[in-house]
Amino acid sequence: MNPPFPPSVDHDRRRIFTALLLPAIAVAILWVILGFDRVYQLDLARFGVFPRSLTGLRGILFAPMLHGSVDHLMSNSVPLLILGWFTVYFYPKASGRVVLVSWLATGLWVWVFGRESHHIGASGIVYALVGFVFFSGLIRRRIALMAVSLIVVFLYGSMWWGALPIQEGVSWESHLFGGVVGVVLAWFYRKVPTAHVPPPRVYGPDEDDEKIPFVSDPDKLLTPPPDPPEQKPDPLYDPSRTSSTYPWE
Repeated sequence: MNPPFPPSVDHDRRRIFTALLLPAIAVAILWVILGFDRVYQLDLARFGVFPRSLTGLRGILFAPMLHGSVDHLMSNSVPLLILGWFTVYFYPKASGRVVLVSWLATGLWVWVFGRESHHIGASGIVYALVGFVFFSGLIRRRIALMAVSLIVVFLYGSMWWGALPIQEGVSWESHLFGGVVGVVLAWFYRKVPTAHVPPPRVYGPDEDDEKIPFVSDPDKLLTPPPDPPEQKPDPLYDPSRTSSTYPWE
């Protein structure tokens, strides 16, 4: 019995599911943390990044996992799912490093340069992923990746207004520094192979002998082969005096 889909299609389906699984698990964990915070009134926002404070350093690790409200987390959940899926699916070899560096570097820059407030939320990572996915497609100049960049612009192009200090109570510093980190990572990992890159073909010993020889002059390929040389009659040959191992009729 033949399988319902070719092996290549089935493999792509598994890759799509695997790439979406990790961002989905991460978002689910964020909702669990927010649920515990609201039900038990833990006030976890105090573990956010508080710039230039020793206790605020812990926010570099904890701030992306903390959110102030359901609306706050809702606004980050869908972008994390989509951008996380784009990053893991199209850049599988760099995705883990991109998320880790975005997490730590954004929090560190907010701690150094941010205003005195508790900065919480995963929006810094969201902006980093936007910058990474968008500029990676432009830098690599591959049609499929540039199409993904256009999708990111269409979906989240207006998010860059959040990197400006125009709305009170919003950590625009996390947005700004996250976007800068994403752009830097796009350039830094520009040579890391993406998904669906076929390996270079290696010729076997038999195939090397069968390669077509290189011809420097293409006109030689259109020149007909020369006529065979004309054979001169042998003076010692006499057909009437020829013997054979098979009797002639």
